[in-house]
Amino acid sequence: MDVAARVAALAPLRETIAKHGLDARRRFGQHFLLDLNLTRRIARAAAPLDQGTIIEIGPGPGGLTRALLLEGAGRVVAVEVDPRALAALAELETAADGRLKVIEADALTVDPAVLGTAPRRIVANLPYNISTPLLVRWLQGADAIADMVLMFQKEVVDRLVAVPRTKDYGRLSILAQHVCEVRRLFDVPPSAFVPPPKVTSSVARLTPRPPDQRLADLAPLEKITAAAFGQRRKMLRGSLAGAFADPVAVLEGLGLSPTARAEELSVADFVRLAGALSGLPSDLPAAP
Repeated sequence: MDVAARVAALAPLRETIAKHGLDARRRFGQHFLLDLNLTRRIARAAAPLDQGTIIEIGPGPGGLTRALLLEGAGRVVAVEVDPRALAALAELETAADGRLKVIEADALTVDPAVLGTAPRRIVANLPYNISTPLLVRWLQGADAIADMVLMFQKEVVDRLVAVPRTKDYGRLSILAQHVCEVRRLFDVPPSAFVPPPKVTSSVARLTPRPPDQRLADLAPLEKITAAAFGQRRKMLRGSLAGAFADPVAVLEGLGLSPTARAEELSVADFVRLAGALSGLPSDLPAAP
């Protein structure tokens, strides 16, 4: 019997959850996705799955993990912080016959670069309570990641794809779009989860741009966007006063209006400001 057949022969997820007492816990941000059609759709969006390492965060009872294996993932490393899920995942690990490795760890402390061979693709139904910190961490280490297919609350994906002069445009938009090509894939209704969350979820694909098209160090960009959007309604000459001794001179030197507000600047504008802050050239190729 091949791996797909062994995985398909496992008990249904609802039975696995009941058997192992895997009631979703708020402190882990858990909402289990049991619909195999949806989990396989997410897995297919991360193709190709047969190359390198697929990294899954927060597998819980293993719904998406099963889908990844059924869709042909050659090597899956699943990072799970909830010890209650380990027994259920051990059954799946046995069925996977060497194609699945489960690690008990907090994903916020794990470097994807050490989780298997490249290319590394991160595929996850992310715990809502840590989804943004996780993403920022991965953006900072994008050299080690080939692709990410991630499920967030819909409002987070709205921010990821937002454009200037819209209410959702902000720090996360700029960091994500500078580092990655970001594409919304599809929405998932609350009814698809156990227990149902109060909000709609969305799946997005983030593909890191080539290293020569992004800053090697994101710290200046993070500092500039934090200052600019931390006082969103202020003009830039005011909001950037803590970042530059003479923000007006810096802005005018870059051809930017000191009376503009943060939401009016493009991603490329913020990258140039980050270059001015770090004293390094930031004439990167414009993102497509």
